[in-house]
Amino acid sequence: MSKGLGICLLGAVWMAGCAVNPATGEREVSLVSESQEIAMGNQTAEAARAAIGIYPDSGLQRYVRGLGLRLAAITERASLPWNFEVVDDPEVNAFAAPGGKIFVTRGILTFIGSEAELVGVLGHEAGHVTARHTARQITRQQLFGVGLIAGSIVSSAIARNAGLVQAGLGLMFLSYSRGDETQADELGFRYLNRLNYDPREMAETFATLERVGTLAGGGRVPTWASTHPDPGDRKTKAEQRAASLPIDSLRRTTVNQDAYLRAIDGIVFGANPRQGYFEGSRFLHPDLQFRMDFPTGWKTQNQAQAVLAVSPSDDAIVQLSLGGTDSPDALLAKFAQQQGVTVGGVQRTSVNGLPAATAEFQARDDQGNQLAGRVLFVSYRGTTYQLLGYSVGARYGSYSGIIANSVRSFAELTDAAALNKQPVHLRLVRLTRSMTIEEFHRQYPSPVRIELIAAINGVSAGQTMPAGFTAKRVQ
Repeated sequence: MSKGLGICLLGAVWMAGCAVNPATGEREVSLVSESQEIAMGNQTAEAARAAIGIYPDSGLQRYVRGLGLRLAAITERASLPWNFEVVDDPEVNAFAAPGGKIFVTRGILTFIGSEAELVGVLGHEAGHVTARHTARQITRQQLFGVGLIAGSIVSSAIARNAGLVQAGLGLMFLSYSRGDETQADELGFRYLNRLNYDPREMAETFATLERVGTLAGGGRVPTWASTHPDPGDRKTKAEQRAASLPIDSLRRTTVNQDAYLRAIDGIVFGANPRQGYFEGSRFLHPDLQFRMDFPTGWKTQNQAQAVLAVSPSDDAIVQLSLGGTDSPDALLAKFAQQQGVTVGGVQRTSVNGLPAATAEFQARDDQGNQLAGRVLFVSYRGTTYQLLGYSVGARYGSYSGIIANSVRSFAELTDAAALNKQPVHLRLVRLTRSMTIEEFHRQYPSPVRIELIAAINGVSAGQTMPAGFTAKRVQ
């Protein structure tokens, strides 16, 4: 009995459909229909936009979407409602939601160096969609009880209530198998060829990821390096795939480096302080002109809709978010009216001269866990902010003082340096002479270290860039 027939017989027992996947040629059973894939993708995309935010550059969005739609049209599932967007995230990453929703971060755009490389990234993510990798994992979960893995800095109970992993958002962080990743690389290679881009550029992408991943102290290892197979192995396989093609066909391919570099010229590099930033455990927001101290030593995250700090043991959280325009008293009353929430010790108060209302509360999460915490609403410059801190009920006593001090630290931001802090941008420089990356960094200094400048230019220490080369600097 063939493996494919065995799977289909198992699917028949479960009244599931079995068909040949047009992208992979594999017979597969799936408990997820195409319409369900599309619905999940829409939900995931909505959650991604809310949690991360879309990069506010319409020209760059049109450029990436245009390339993506050209690519989607030559895939085996061209009829899906494909969409391609750039999210406002400095991390080096790209991800796919089922049903054709593809996202790349502005962070990965600063490190790759050509249109062909970008199409390779988009093609890899499209490969996850055309091969139905998410649907396959969900089917396995339902048939065999294999759990999906959602990336989070907190435990699942805390994450669900904090909104960090919202309904649908967990699919963004789905961990594909290494076989899935290799298959997506192969499909990305196929789509590059169909569009007549130089497939050798895929190897350049993996070389860049390898450089980024070795930057000691330069921030988090890029997601494409930490959740995918080793970039060095992927680079070798990409080189082997390209080497299998006739030399004449490679000569007729395109790279479109100049068009790509023009599209990303001026893009924000790294974290954008105008959206709020941390100095140690203190969070400062120049545009909204407030500051707040989160507990020292806790893990912090600045999202589009909330700022979070999670205890080292993942059993407590403090969250800052927008409450609305109603008064603190009115919003506290609405909070208390939520089903399953019990409040006590309601106080009308002030926080650093700002009108506020606060109370302790108890509640149960969707898993039945008892939670306890404190909520505080404070009005500032026409907006009421919600400051929330809680823990698993039995442990709240050990955190209550820390939470109270944190939520009561909200105050006006008056420091001129913080108020005037601006993001840095990637800028292009056409070299009039050949120079090493070290010479370039001296002549065109950047506020980031030279290892990062080398990585965004796709070169190594001591390597010479030729005259006429378009180099990237940060300023």
